Amino acid sequence: LITESIVSIKLLQNYDGRQVLNMDKHKCSHLLTSVGLLHYIKHIYDSFCTETPKIAFAASLGGNGLVKTTNGNKDLVYKDVLTNVGGAYNPATGVFTAPTRGVYYVRFTANAPTDFPMSAVLYKNGAEIQLIAHEQTSGEGSDTASNGATVLLERGDTLSMKLWQNTQIWDNSNHHSTFSGFLLFPM
Repeated sequence: LITESIVSIKLLQNYDGRQVLNMDKHKCSHLLTSVGLLHYIKHIYDSFCTETPKIAFAASLGGNGLVKTTNGNKDLVYKDVLTNVGGAYNPATGVFTAPTRGVYYVRFTANAPTDFPMSAVLYKNGAEIQLIAHEQTSGEGSDTASNGATVLLERGDTLSMKLWQNTQIWDNSNHHSTFSGFLLFPM
């Protein structure tokens, strides 16, 4: 049927408008079916064969120690990359840059001893959008907190993490403090 459709369309290219109007009903019906079939095939191709970008990252602060600030907010750079599909996360700066417009899910966790307040703040294009914090000190071991957000990002938008002034965050090789995200769907 596809071969017949292609032949019909090639024949149509050789007709002028008057010849198409003078076609018998059978030829005209066959031609309309052929054109409809080709539109359907194109729709299937567009739906299933168009590559959806694959974007996902996960990183931890890494190292073995405490990150603390007493003088202003501090950029958090998650250097220990667990995955970086699509290469949109920069472990040298700690910044994720959206390679395509779409809806992304982002998650972050923080761990710290309870002798000093803890925080981690998510920023989109330099503006604070979500945080986790433990402001009451207890001195009883350590605490872990997490948060997540679903965000619409334009191509080139950035996501980054910061530590609030007078707070701390801790990590080691067990990846307690993390920053991760992935593309849910392009827009």
